[in-house]
Amino acid sequence: MATTLHDSKDVLVGRAEQQMREHFADSGLTVRQKLALTCRIAFDGGHDSGLAGQISARGQEAGTYYTQRLGLGFDEITEDNLVLVDEDLKVLEGSGMPNPANRFHSWIYRAREDVNCIIHTHSLHTAALAMLEVPLMVSQMDTTPLYEDCAFLKDWPGVPVGNEEGEIISAALGDKRAILLAHHGQLVTGATIEEACTLAMLIERAARLQLLAMAAGTIQPLDPELAREAHDWTSTDRRSKANFAYYARRAVRNHPDCLTTEVNL
Repeated sequence: MATTLHDSKDVLVGRAEQQMREHFADSGLTVRQKLALTCRIAFDGGHDSGLAGQISARGQEAGTYYTQRLGLGFDEITEDNLVLVDEDLKVLEGSGMPNPANRFHSWIYRAREDVNCIIHTHSLHTAALAMLEVPLMVSQMDTTPLYEDCAFLKDWPGVPVGNEEGEIISAALGDKRAILLAHHGQLVTGATIEEACTLAMLIERAARLQLLAMAAGTIQPLDPELAREAHDWTSTDRRSKANFAYYARRAVRNHPDCLTTEVNL
């Protein structure tokens, strides 16, 4: 016989969160493995744009981070061909060179101690929305992790290879987890790689939904209180881990060369 049908929403939410803490622990994957998987996940999720875009995650030593080697597409990244760089983009581990545009990652990591992963891409629908100089509008439940959590940089500062662009982009991001860059693309951050990966998938979907809705009519806003509730409910660490685990299993099926060591996903 059912015993929970008269429980309050707060009680049910608390119970569900406890269950997620019990069932979705850390995967045990290394930073390199998670980052390589994220590159393949992003590729499959519509974030490929030739060699444009960078994905990075902090290294063990302060002022260092892993990123992909310039010249390789997201679909070619493995745990072994990532490079470890310092804030000056000097390669500390690996061969080749990073994308010079990684410089603004250094600025974001300096400004945001809570950020451990950055995903910047020119994904199709975020880039299209950016061409309109229109901020991201979150008006659908699945994309509420971005509700009031996506900044907007209206003035394009040019190719982001200088320190000036690093200052501008990190300042525009502020304390939010994501930003839409006019005439450019998108950038998301996360306290974990799993969180950033989840947000990257969501921001491209949100932009696609917005463009479709704008073409059909006028987008209606969400109730702010309910949207904030949904934002918090869908933004937990365990939910990010569950999302990432699903995306990772799919990526390994599509790209078995991504990981060079056998893992249990």
